[in-house]
Amino acid sequence: MPTAKKPDFLPQVAEFLSGGPLKAVIGGKEVASSGGQVFETRDPGTGEVLAEVCAMQADDVDRAVRAAADAFADSGWASLAPNDRAVMLHRLADAVVERKPVIAQIEAYDCGKVHAQAEGDVQNFVDTMRYFADLSQHVQYRTALAVAGHEAWSVRLPWGVCGFIFPWNFPFLLAGWGTAPALAAGNTVVIKPAEDTPLSTIYLAHLAKEVGIPDGVINVVPGLGDPTGAALAGHPGIKRMSFTGSPEVGRLVGEACGRNLVPAKLELGGKGAAVIFDDVDVADTVEKLAQAITFHTGQVCCDATRWLVHRSIYEPFVEACVKRLKQVAIGHQMAPDTQMGPVVSEKQRQRVLGYLKRGREEGAELLLEGGQAEVAKCNGYYVKPALLAGSLKNVAAREEIFGPVAYLTSFSDEAEAVALANDTDYGLANSVWTADLGRARRVAEAMVSGNSWINAHNLFPHGVPYGGVNKSGMGGGVLSIETLLDYWRSLSVVRPL
Repeated sequence: MPTAKKPDFLPQVAEFLSGGPLKAVIGGKEVASSGGQVFETRDPGTGEVLAEVCAMQADDVDRAVRAAADAFADSGWASLAPNDRAVMLHRLADAVVERKPVIAQIEAYDCGKVHAQAEGDVQNFVDTMRYFADLSQHVQYRTALAVAGHEAWSVRLPWGVCGFIFPWNFPFLLAGWGTAPALAAGNTVVIKPAEDTPLSTIYLAHLAKEVGIPDGVINVVPGLGDPTGAALAGHPGIKRMSFTGSPEVGRLVGEACGRNLVPAKLELGGKGAAVIFDDVDVADTVEKLAQAITFHTGQVCCDATRWLVHRSIYEPFVEACVKRLKQVAIGHQMAPDTQMGPVVSEKQRQRVLGYLKRGREEGAELLLEGGQAEVAKCNGYYVKPALLAGSLKNVAAREEIFGPVAYLTSFSDEAEAVALANDTDYGLANSVWTADLGRARRVAEAMVSGNSWINAHNLFPHGVPYGGVNKSGMGGGVLSIETLLDYWRSLSVVRPL
């Protein structure tokens, strides 16, 4: 089984982590918490402290929002020609490419993310930044309106200060998904990273300054959900808000924004279904779903965590799943032979173990036990993959676990499969697996969610809208032209003739 060695940081990573309590970046300057508060971020693979980070308070958040507002008004960022702004964003992407080994190592250690996956996240950030930088140059900013007796047109204009609260599972990737369209549209941003994983976002703010993005355009305020996140969500100076995380916190963010009449984009959790018909290649489908449920240790909101399997192949499918998941190599995220690393924290490990216990108590069949995993020389937060089965009324089948846990049940026909897939409060992403493409299209469109995938799971090509419905979110999606349009307000101009 993979083991971990003593941290072998790149020189740039070691220098970054050794700089005393890491500070916020506000108006281009490093800023400590007004009250001197700090918190620790740990390597989930060993439990050891990586760095101390300043815990910003409500008055610090106010300072960041004001800095962003000043930059929007005075830095020239908002009034730049789209191609000139795009040049700056491409420079930022170039800098990220140049520092890719550094950022990937920071991300892997801070998140517990397998190093190769962290590298993929950094590249995704680059691709996203370039996508929106280029897209912003091809949008029609002014549209003439055919109105009798009047000269009329509409124009797209940036909102101003946009707030972002990101979760701990994909901090750098989601910083790209969230801020790239806002920046490309001419807005300024204030980012509150998750307290478990703030490091790569702070590093990004330093890179932005290095490449010449004006001070105050990108501000980062690390801290706890309360007071830091709450102060940002409730700040009257924010013009648009974006939150990615749990439905429970999403409701609080939505309520805070509603009091200020600030539009909020909420990208929330999921309990996705994989609907598997009897004409699939069982071995291939098992392999792909096993990879999906163990990717980043199942800490993926759009994962397929309910596997609905046609009754005629249920037994061989289960047998193949159990065999495959028993082979997963669990270890420290930097070990070269690791296939699945730790969850992000002890709190998250106890959440996963707690759901396994509750699921069994409510009558779920234990197909693969799961539970706590031991990794030699590592005192980190490891769990094993687990498979449960039975009624979808079980708590483990209805609530988001955020770990390498799948819940299985069987179905007899297409109508039952669709009904089971839709029997959830969530609505983020599902997949259908079948050789019959006509049936695949029918089922994909019948499942109630923001996204349906066919013979694959977790697909995010740039240009395709990605978002949720019901308990999984509101306010628009990401990764497409619709996302970019969200970050402009529309102004109508009319003159009588």
